[in-house]
Amino acid sequence: MSYLDYSLATAPAGWRKVLHVHWPLVFLIGAVSSVGFLMLYSVAGGDLGTWAEPQMKRFAVGLVVMFVIGFTPIKVWKGLSVVGYVGTVLLLVAVELFGSMGMGAQRWLELGPIRLQPSELMKITLVMMLAAYYDWLDPRKVSRPLWVLIPVLLILIPAALVLKQPNLGTTLLLLAGGGAVMLVAGVSLWYFGAVIGTGVGLVSAVFESRGTSWQLIKDYQFRRIDTFLDPAADPLGAGYNIMQAKIALGSGGWSGKGFMQGTQSQLNFLPEKHTDFIFNTLAEEFGFVGGISLLALYVLIIGFCFLSAFGNRDRYGALVTYGIATAFFLLIAVNMGMVMGMLPVVGVPLPLVSNGGTAMIILLMGFGLVQSAHIHRPR
Repeated sequence: MSYLDYSLATAPAGWRKVLHVHWPLVFLIGAVSSVGFLMLYSVAGGDLGTWAEPQMKRFAVGLVVMFVIGFTPIKVWKGLSVVGYVGTVLLLVAVELFGSMGMGAQRWLELGPIRLQPSELMKITLVMMLAAYYDWLDPRKVSRPLWVLIPVLLILIPAALVLKQPNLGTTLLLLAGGGAVMLVAGVSLWYFGAVIGTGVGLVSAVFESRGTSWQLIKDYQFRRIDTFLDPAADPLGAGYNIMQAKIALGSGGWSGKGFMQGTQSQLNFLPEKHTDFIFNTLAEEFGFVGGISLLALYVLIIGFCFLSAFGNRDRYGALVTYGIATAFFLLIAVNMGMVMGMLPVVGVPLPLVSNGGTAMIILLMGFGLVQSAHIHRPR
């Protein structure tokens, strides 16, 4: 037995948990969040109190929540998976009945001083529910039709409620994240082929429904698609946001214009510069080097999560870790594709960097589950 193994074996239980924390992951999360604080300070014109300071406070709260969740045994969270999922579905129903409006959508619940967006919480509780289901299910039944239908319904129920808000971006993330957990759990690839085929048919139906009495998506969502396909057709109207975003992205060059020197962001040409398009501000001020550095940090976070899941012999813990890491990757991929003009603008913020209270704290809750699975995995 090595000295480290002996130290871990003889240390008090509380200290063993501290030693088993995935500290590189904590450091990387802090590094990415610090990039967010820096950029929020920049887009506010050097004012700490507008966005950066509130975001720092949210991060501090989220970090405490992450460690509390992480130090709690993963079996506790497995036992609460059904309660968490059902509770979040009920919150989504409450949004439909009593939710507050914002930017043309009904997505929030006003709970005193707290403004909660349940669709963000559903990204985590859905992963927990699916992981608990596949941990309970006999692996030999994973691909049988009846046992495939149950998780499909678990995914479609919240997805339909979120789509009704309307929130197409989060709906797609729920569908993709839930599908990823099913894939990792061992569901046959034939089902995914059928889903892809159905998806192609659904996209065709969406376009066919435009202007009819059975139109499947909102007019503003069609405008987003039109803008995505040809933003230059209306550069001062619907295409303005993505055109300005591309200008900011490309004008940074190799090393950028310098901190707080970006013309697109500092002169307010760039829309939603503190939320959806904050990466463009980073690219304008720090160039390709700054953008690729942030992406490298993201890749390391996802890589560490997958390595932790791969080495975890507890099925629930491994599936939760895979699910959280996949949800995190999807957030990054959709935001990056959106701000680069490769995907329609669907209002997905850049995780840990964009301004946002609910998104920050809930994402750190998700990483708390990753830490819990890592700390309490069988050794």
